[in-house]
Amino acid sequence: MRYLVSLLAGLVLLVACETKPKRLPILGNREAVTKMVDGKEVIDTVYQTIPDFKFWNQDSAEISLHTYDGKIYIADFFFTTCPTICPKMKTQMLRVYQHFKGNSEVGFLSHTIDPKHDSVQVLHEYAKQLGITGNQWNLVWGDKEKIYEIGQKSYMVTATEDSAQPGGIVHSGAFILVDKQKRIRGLYDGTEPESVDKLMKDMELLLTEYHPKQ
Repeated sequence: MRYLVSLLAGLVLLVACETKPKRLPILGNREAVTKMVDGKEVIDTVYQTIPDFKFWNQDSAEISLHTYDGKIYIADFFFTTCPTICPKMKTQMLRVYQHFKGNSEVGFLSHTIDPKHDSVQVLHEYAKQLGITGNQWNLVWGDKEKIYEIGQKSYMVTATEDSAQPGGIVHSGAFILVDKQKRIRGLYDGTEPESVDKLMKDMELLLTEYHPKQ
């Protein structure tokens, strides 16, 4: 009898573990901090977050971090004359955009890393070519140093000018998944359909964190 009780308890624990919702990891730097809760010291973890910014989108509207309050979003870095990975990235991002189009909890943020050429007007025409409508997907222009800085220090991607390379710039093809707390929850190869398939599944999973089943 004691063996049967132990066996049943083990099965209950196994089922509980199997049904526990999977959660995406939180990427980036983290820091343990001590704070007081009800008169007791509690160690908490502070995660790396995206800092505030100010850029302008394809419709000349100011875009800041607060534009994405209450949303998860996908960020990437590109330039309109890129002859190498950018066309593949935009083809894949369009897949994600079409899948989540109209979802008020999902946003898209593409930063040009060639603001000298990619003016707001150029971005406007580029958005039209891609078929982007509304304000769910922002193609943003801004100060070059600030764009490169936020890419490297916050989104964990890089871009480097290299005149020997096609297009003159070498950059990451990553799609970065950011949650509603502005924390990075995933990095994906924006040139590979399989990686982008995983991104879309992870976005669905991340959305369930904010709408847990009762």
